[in-house]
Amino acid sequence: MTQRPFIGITVDSKDQAEHAAFNYLLKKNYCAYIRAKGGIPLLIPHELDCIEAYLSRIEGLLVTGGGHDIDPQVYGDATMHPTVTLNPSRSAFELAITKAALERNMPVLGICGGHQVINVALGGTLIQHIPESHPSDLAHQQSTPPHEASHDIEIVSGTLLHAITDQTTIAVNSFHHQAVREPGEGVVINARSSDGLIEGIEAPAYRFCLGLQWHPERTLLPHDKNIVQAFIEAADG
Repeated sequence: MTQRPFIGITVDSKDQAEHAAFNYLLKKNYCAYIRAKGGIPLLIPHELDCIEAYLSRIEGLLVTGGGHDIDPQVYGDATMHPTVTLNPSRSAFELAITKAALERNMPVLGICGGHQVINVALGGTLIQHIPESHPSDLAHQQSTPPHEASHDIEIVSGTLLHAITDQTTIAVNSFHHQAVREPGEGVVINARSSDGLIEGIEAPAYRFCLGLQWHPERTLLPHDKNIVQAFIEAADG
């Protein structure tokens, strides 16, 4: 390409009355993360009928995290845990644009909730509430500042994540009460925490499809910078 790649970034939405004046929101860290390695960030509103137009103008898709959960019915669970918080319009849009981007073989990076979106978009399921389904001594919802790592994860050798980081153990931050339960079709687990929870996934059938349960845009450790560089390079290829 002759110019830096445009990266579409999904945004959060708040439908409550107190947020009526600023319905779409995004932490600046995501944009800085993309810009740091040469990408041009473009924020993507939740307009389902604009998805094809969006994808025709970007070279990569970043699916971000948020304080909501995907409706369990989407991945086949008949009941919903009391802790689950829904944002139906955002989830519907992110699932649709993720599927459409992968159909185009466009590079996709999912962070935290975006990592879970990738898995569900590919037919996988989620743990609805870690403390109940997978009790652990690890702080998966850390109380320390977001730029600090809270625990280590083990990376599977031979995966894309391993090739990018050149590490088998890295430190990550952690802000999630859900996690991948069963990987979707063609999805490979590339990282786990010491308690066995899935911390990273990828889908080798695509040019670049990587999901991370942590927030690399907040910690910015060397491996976090390598991840966004690989994503931008894939989008620029």
